[in-house]
Amino acid sequence: MSGHSTYTPNSGIEKWIDARMPLPRMMYDSFVSYPVPRNLNYAYTFGGILMVMLIVQILSGVVLAMHYAAETGVAFSSVEKIMRDVNSGWLLRYMHANGASFFFIAVYLHMARGLYYGSYKAPRELLWILGVLILFLMMATAFMGYVLPWGQMSFWGATVITGFFTAIPVIGEWLQTFLLGGFAVDNPTLNRFFSLHYLLPFIITGVVILHVWALHVVGQTNPTGIEVKSNTDTLAFTPYATVKDGLAMVVFLLVFCYFLFYMPNYLGHPDNYIPANPLVTPSHIVPEWYFLPFYAILRAITFNVGPIDSKLGGVIAMFASIAILFVVPWLDTSRVRSAAYRPWYKLFFWLFVADCIFLGWLGSRPAEGWYVVASQLATLFYFGFFVVIMPLLGLLETPRPLPNSITEAVLKKNDDAVAAQPAE
Repeated sequence: MSGHSTYTPNSGIEKWIDARMPLPRMMYDSFVSYPVPRNLNYAYTFGGILMVMLIVQILSGVVLAMHYAAETGVAFSSVEKIMRDVNSGWLLRYMHANGASFFFIAVYLHMARGLYYGSYKAPRELLWILGVLILFLMMATAFMGYVLPWGQMSFWGATVITGFFTAIPVIGEWLQTFLLGGFAVDNPTLNRFFSLHYLLPFIITGVVILHVWALHVVGQTNPTGIEVKSNTDTLAFTPYATVKDGLAMVVFLLVFCYFLFYMPNYLGHPDNYIPANPLVTPSHIVPEWYFLPFYAILRAITFNVGPIDSKLGGVIAMFASIAILFVVPWLDTSRVRSAAYRPWYKLFFWLFVADCIFLGWLGSRPAEGWYVVASQLATLFYFGFFVVIMPLLGLLETPRPLPNSITEAVLKKNDDAVAAQPAE
């Protein structure tokens, strides 16, 4: 997909730089002349949105770190000082907190698009794996960042989640002590989490660069799931894709700004505006909303399986719900990529999306009564989608006929749209 470079230096300075460090050539080839399939829709704009949100999170986080004090006695008050006394501190704090939520919204939609259009299939397995690795690093970063305000939910969330590591045989106790820096959530924990929360975004940036590099090597997928066959199947990235990406970014950032200025605390938890108190346990401890599906899976395992008790089983199920994403390219046995031509897969995909939303809601409910049974059934479908439905559909499903090329699919879609218009 990269092809031969069409970059031509226009000045002596450009020629001098290009001969020694061809950075302008690389930028031109990657973001101007780079060929993309001509039928990309708005579902393919979340990659660019994620790049913008990563920059927002890093810049706002760096400035916040200049005013934050990672010490249990003053951490909560330092956050309040940022909100009240630092110039535009309230804006930075709300931008960072809500930015995390919108970062996860974009990454979940980005991965859902990948699952729907089969973007994980050969030769893009490594591209998908790098994307899942980014998700895992994001979750680690967000969890550690949630502890930093040192409110009630921060403290008790860290206490509960790190406590689950003790279920791991042999190394569990040591691992928990290593994470906490002691035997309870305290000042060493806050220092460690602050250091890692500051460091991990730069590691994420490195993996994102590898992700983009892998994308430019194997090329972009498209809604038909058909590989590019000729130059007529593609268009230059600029202006065609950049205009579409730009419009999607503007709409996404407008929604983000609405929450930022009018509903800044809507996605947070009110208990985190209460200083951490080890002697007072909140009535219902929950993580941030973007962790709720995995939290529901963790709590769904209430039974022992042989030598594996329920606590260890929950930890295994929670980590397995993320780890299974790494092997998706080998679980889907269908030779057809896009769900647009797979009617049964399309049905089960939307059921899977509904199941994930349902798990998120269950994660916010108390672990009692019918919520537990519902969590177990939803967890069963979650894993069943990957290990049973995906492999079987690849063998049993009869896909719809594929077009011969991307251009043919685009022209047919245009002809169908014209035919659907009422005659005057």
